Amino acid sequence: MGVFLGIDVGTSGTKTLALKDDGTIISSATVEYPLSTPKPGWSEQAPADWWQAVVASVGQVLKKGKIKPAGVAGIGLSGQMHGSVFLDRRNQVIRPAILWNDQRTVAECAEIEARAGGRARLIELVANPALTGFTAPKILWLRKHEPRNFARVAQVLLPKDFVRFQLTGEFATEVSDASGTLLLDVRSRTWCGPLLEKLELDRGLLPRVYESEEVSGQLHAAAAAALGLPAGVPVVGGGGDQAAGAVGNGVVRAGVISATMGTSGVVFAHSDAPQYDPQGRLHTFCHAVRGKWHLMGVSLSTGGSLQWYRNQFGAAEVAEAKRTKTDPYELLTAQAAAAPPGSEGLFFLPYLSGERTPHADPYARGAWVGLTLRHGRAHLIRSVMEGATYALRDSLEIIQAQQVPIREIRLSGGGARSAFWRQMQADIYGRKVATINAQEGPAYGAALLAAAGTGAYRDVVEACAATIRVVQHTPPAAKAMKAYAAAYPLYGRLYRSLKEDMRAIAALDSH
Repeated sequence: MGVFLGIDVGTSGTKTLALKDDGTIISSATVEYPLSTPKPGWSEQAPADWWQAVVASVGQVLKKGKIKPAGVAGIGLSGQMHGSVFLDRRNQVIRPAILWNDQRTVAECAEIEARAGGRARLIELVANPALTGFTAPKILWLRKHEPRNFARVAQVLLPKDFVRFQLTGEFATEVSDASGTLLLDVRSRTWCGPLLEKLELDRGLLPRVYESEEVSGQLHAAAAAALGLPAGVPVVGGGGDQAAGAVGNGVVRAGVISATMGTSGVVFAHSDAPQYDPQGRLHTFCHAVRGKWHLMGVSLSTGGSLQWYRNQFGAAEVAEAKRTKTDPYELLTAQAAAAPPGSEGLFFLPYLSGERTPHADPYARGAWVGLTLRHGRAHLIRSVMEGATYALRDSLEIIQAQQVPIREIRLSGGGARSAFWRQMQADIYGRKVATINAQEGPAYGAALLAAAGTGAYRDVVEACAATIRVVQHTPPAAKAMKAYAAAYPLYGRLYRSLKEDMRAIAALDSH
């Protein structure tokens, strides 16, 4: 019986887990690292921190699980999407990686659309509009603002693919993560030559593209020594965090979608063919399932909004959690439960990092609207959670409008672990929601891809069918669902009312 490692290079930390081929988790570990925001709207990390976290987390997993290194049969990779790692000809990192939630590339997005022949033509080429989080605008930003660094660039890698290079010495990516660069022809699952030509970018800057369950290389001797594993262990393509997370949720066939409440929030729908939102509000990417695609709506700061509240206003709960050895989020949600659905007219707009779906607005800003003397901490906390959930409903509404069948919504992330937040999601979506036996997200999906890619299963669909099952359903509560149905349209109008003021505020930020 083989053991498969799933490694997820996240924004706040890297998570590694070990999986038996029957889907049983043996052990897991997470190692955190810092995020740098050198200017308003900027978001960067040091790639070396990711690699150190991989080494540390793999070591902890092997030790905690008492896993014999010789028993590791494959490694799967996942990670935060869109980030840009720039390497020189000696394979050294040139500057800190620019991350998915960085908003500096507004001008470059406009340049890409203009060079492509307009927004509609760009969507024809690569299935998506130019958004500030994507990789291609970051490359153009480097060319314009740091020309000396750009002149040194020999390779551009995504975060998990930088780790792959450290593991195998191979420059490689896979279709799901490559879709988020804005440089992949999503239909043909290959780099888009016509767009690269229009942008005057050398195809040689980009790595080879694999399917997600294909073996992309083997663990080389130096990495094997660092990890305490034998050389030659296969490393499969893996997936961007959302596609790998969908595999980990069993969202590998039509009709099953996922709603993930992590730092960002994602509604993810499997598709047997490439489908497009004509307005470009949804992403159309290749799935981590061979020959399949997915539609995805992304809100940049859902669980991140609650984390922000905890960090800025939850010192008492953090201290109490340490004293009682509990989770500070449990203490926060217990307070939120004291406020009624709708928070007595208090709304929170969760645009702390700008927003993607449905607004594609890097200038969007967070806000509480409707504060009165009656509102207290319970209302503030609950409104943050409600605002994050309304943001995911925005994506759900667009997916439904695309005539995508929705038979089941599976929850994951922090919003799935909390019974209170599960109920809130059911009430705001107006649908029964489900949770599954696996709640390890992208790392679990990456391990399943490793199992499929090294022969433990025929393919990833079979791997999911053998290991994943629904364990709980949460139906909406009629009274709360009615309250949220009345409040949700007002939530949407608030952004439209404040849009120009947010843009003016963003202009003040830049001075």
